[in-house]
Amino acid sequence: MADYDVCVIGAGPAGFAAAMRAWDFGKRVCIIEKTELGGTGVHNGALSSKTLWELSRDYRNAKRRDRGYTADNVEVDFRQVVHCVNVAVDEKVSQMRRQLEELGRPTAHRSGLVQLLSGTARFLDPHRVRVEGNEPGSDRTLTADHFIIATGSRPTSLPGIKVDGHYIMTSDHVMGIQRFPKSLVILGAGVVGCEFATIFSNYGQTKVYLIDRGGRILPFEDEDVSRHCSMNLERAGVTIHHRSTLIDMKVVDGRVAYTIQHHTGGRETITVDHAVVSVGREPCADGLGLDTAGVALTSRGYIDDDDTRTSQPHIYAVGDITQDIALVSIGEIEGRHAVERMFGGSTTRMNYDNISSIYFLDPEVAAIGLNEQQAQEKRIPYKVAVYGYALNNRAIAMRATSGFVKMLTTDCDKMEILGMRAAGVHASTTIEAVSLMMKASHSIREIAELLHPHPAVTEAVQDCVRMLLGTSIYKPEVFTSDLRLSRITYEPDPGSDCDDGDPKAVSKTITTPDEAAGA
Repeated sequence: MADYDVCVIGAGPAGFAAAMRAWDFGKRVCIIEKTELGGTGVHNGALSSKTLWELSRDYRNAKRRDRGYTADNVEVDFRQVVHCVNVAVDEKVSQMRRQLEELGRPTAHRSGLVQLLSGTARFLDPHRVRVEGNEPGSDRTLTADHFIIATGSRPTSLPGIKVDGHYIMTSDHVMGIQRFPKSLVILGAGVVGCEFATIFSNYGQTKVYLIDRGGRILPFEDEDVSRHCSMNLERAGVTIHHRSTLIDMKVVDGRVAYTIQHHTGGRETITVDHAVVSVGREPCADGLGLDTAGVALTSRGYIDDDDTRTSQPHIYAVGDITQDIALVSIGEIEGRHAVERMFGGSTTRMNYDNISSIYFLDPEVAAIGLNEQQAQEKRIPYKVAVYGYALNNRAIAMRATSGFVKMLTTDCDKMEILGMRAAGVHASTTIEAVSLMMKASHSIREIAELLHPHPAVTEAVQDCVRMLLGTSIYKPEVFTSDLRLSRITYEPDPGSDCDDGDPKAVSKTITTPDEAAGA
């Protein structure tokens, strides 16, 4: 008999969720964690950075002068801000530890048991793991019927750039600086890079530079979303080096000197206090003995899985260690799904079509499903409506009218939701109903007559739907700068070498209710 029914390697959000679901099935579980309970998702990722973002927004709003009052002598200290972040992190870790302690006590009323082991895990063979304990004399070898690998990811390093954790940092090191830097450069204009640019610009204590190798930040999003966020960053004083390539970055006399080459060929060297390298993440798979366990990896070093199951049928992988979408919510669902495959007889595969995410920028951006550029890459005909926050009563009341909601649907009678984007205050509140509708493949017509509370930002979603149905209260032909209603179809490109021509997206502005309804 094995020591445990399930051994989970990694106590981040994905591993913790998996362990708790295994306990639901009455299983004997151990979780092995070599560093901190909660992993990156709590300490250096979603919880900590988003707490920092929320605090920065509070400070920015306190400094505003367009609300009928003026707050004088508003002071901020970075170490105190970090202390507030650490309090939030400690609250979450305390919750997790409390549950582990309680579920680790055997009782006569339950068969499930969860034990936390502090140390580094390494497979000796497909069914045995060696744990090098963090405390002297705590090394041990254990066996399990099933394993779940949830070791997560770490920031990607770049050749030629020496990350020292102080002058040149990754997202793992930002909380360690002692004061607001006077200047900061961020390499990478994806979500994490833009989030840190937003945070430091919100505080107004730091001159921020952002190196964007492409033509625009957030290149995976539609141009209207990217442009909106870029304009707000620049309005807050951020200098964005668009279409620029980093040539060199090094520490010189206690500061960071970086050289970029602009798209014109000209080079420029700028000196700042600190640098943050944010160019993606890579899997934490080294040292696990995966080759000994017979677990196959992809060419990029991720665990190769099929619906969370690896090449070894009793070993599963969840969260960032796989090539699936790297979000805390996805890792948790994958962890639960893996356990249900083991013990619950689940036959339904994970579905990633209606995944929602939030970008903590200025303003916050909520995303679900396809955006326009993805729909066009897939050559999907669609209808799209964009409803500006300037016409939403809650946004008007909050004096926060910068932003919009955009809805994409299929170009057919059923009008199923393909995706949605919301950029603006309370954007994250707009997603839930849309996610449910997408999962059930329901028509947007079911959203049109929902009774929303008033005033609420979610009413903008309803107004988007009504635009698509040709029944909106505000008409796109009147508010041309705030509303957009279009149908995107495809026709062959006459300049193509292909016999039939390449399909080319053609956008037609919808101007009448009949056109919106598809007549």
